[in-house]
Amino acid sequence: MIPLEHYLIVAAALFSLGLFGLLTRKNAINVLMSIELIFNSANINLVAFSRFVSGDTAGQVFALFVIVIAACEAAVALAIVMSLYRILKSVSLDEASVLKG
Repeated sequence: MIPLEHYLIVAAALFSLGLFGLLTRKNAINVLMSIELIFNSANINLVAFSRFVSGDTAGQVFALFVIVIAACEAAVALAIVMSLYRILKSVSLDEASVLKG
């Protein structure tokens, strides 16, 4: 049986990679993928703590909510990126001053 610490290490590594990508990337698609890594690290923590600490399925239910919210966020964000690409012919966030109003 894999101990809780291994799940936490994997989740911390995913969160760190996601945060690094979020802060350093200028491509909108890469930023969206980094956000997904952060959501997945939270899901690993929710399921691991649910399994090892409480023993019930509450963490798994919260993980399902996070997956649904991440899917909705990805759909809206991809629509914004496609709209931005139609206007600018680029997905660079540095050139995205059009949406500032």
